[in-house]
Amino acid sequence: MINRRKFLGAAAMTAGAAYLSTTTVFAAKQKLSKFGLQLYTLRNDMAKDVAGTLANVAAAGYKEVEFAGYYNKTPQEIKDLLVKNGLTAPSTHIAINLLEKELDKTIETAKTIGHRYIVCPFLTPNLRQTLDQYKNHAALFNRVGEACKKAGIQFAYHNHDFEFVAIDGQKPMDLLLASTDPKLVQIELDLYWAVKAGEDPLALFAKHPGRFPLVHVKDMANTEKKEFTEVGRGTIDFKKIFAQSKKAGIKHYFVEQDQSAAPLESIKISAEYLKKLEF
Repeated sequence: MINRRKFLGAAAMTAGAAYLSTTTVFAAKQKLSKFGLQLYTLRNDMAKDVAGTLANVAAAGYKEVEFAGYYNKTPQEIKDLLVKNGLTAPSTHIAINLLEKELDKTIETAKTIGHRYIVCPFLTPNLRQTLDQYKNHAALFNRVGEACKKAGIQFAYHNHDFEFVAIDGQKPMDLLLASTDPKLVQIELDLYWAVKAGEDPLALFAKHPGRFPLVHVKDMANTEKKEFTEVGRGTIDFKKIFAQSKKAGIKHYFVEQDQSAAPLESIKISAEYLKKLEF
């Protein structure tokens, strides 16, 4: 029969093991299993050599890419280059005029290449002057989203900073989020532009959980002009943002640096940071 001393010792060991197990769970850190690159970052390289550029992207450690044009390559040629380099392209940026005029062709191209998201990337100044224009865009996005959904593709909208500047007392982004069906229209949140506009990504995630399957991972230099800089070299707290990925619904993380004196070197620096980042 076990004596009191042995019983208390065994109980203490069990409690200690349970405590260690619990604290280990709470202390566990996450890392990105993969991340991608918005190829606009290397637009000059892509214009000269699509095959070589995709090879360089893969060599830098990226597993995914997001297109911003196909540089006169056919959908099948793009698909073959992706396979050759061990890359996938979950997403593509398509200008709003093409969404209006060539949607069927756009969807067929996306299906051939393997895109799962079609994203409207930008509104030119003449298309963002009034709330009525944004209401029209919301209606268009719902229609595009419905057509994409039927093809097994998700439609999304990519922000800059101007969507967070109020027009007649309302932020266009709030209008777009409220006027579009979440099942048909999701958001690719550009973290740089949101932060530059004074928005808190975490507040957006909390208000619209699951609405942000894609993010642009873009850092902001600690300077007066807040220039673009390599990920990890700026002021945006990616650790805190990524910790809320589940709430946001983030599935794909695309590095983008709009401007760089040495883009290929910049994407390598950003990749090395993301490989090591724990959150």
